[in-house]
Order: sequence, then C-alpha cells, then structure tokens
Amino acid sequence: MDSGLILLVFLAFLFAWGLNRMRRALRFGPVAYTGVMIVFIIAMLAVWGQTMR
Repeated sequence: MDSGLILLVFLAFLFAWGLNRMRRALRFGPVAYTGVMIVFIIAMLAVWGQTMR
C-alpha cells in the first residue's frame, strides 16, 4: 500500500475527530457534517491523484 495513501487516511480520521469535537461549537447538523466530510474526501483524493503522476 502506498505510504501517501496511508497518510491521507490518517489525516481523514484526524479531521473527522476534530470536526466532531467542534461540531457543537459550530452548530453543525448532520447534513452539514456529512457535506464537509465529502468535500474533504474529494479534496484529499484530488491531492493524492496529483502526487501519483
């Protein structure tokens, strides 16, 4: 497995953990939380795809 992909998975878990802790302060509902996670995953996959070239 590519080490860059492992790092991105770790960053995704770290981001999800941090966002979950801040969700109450930001007053995010479940739809907004899901939307932020989807945008984050797409952005990370785009970054990973650029490093594969």
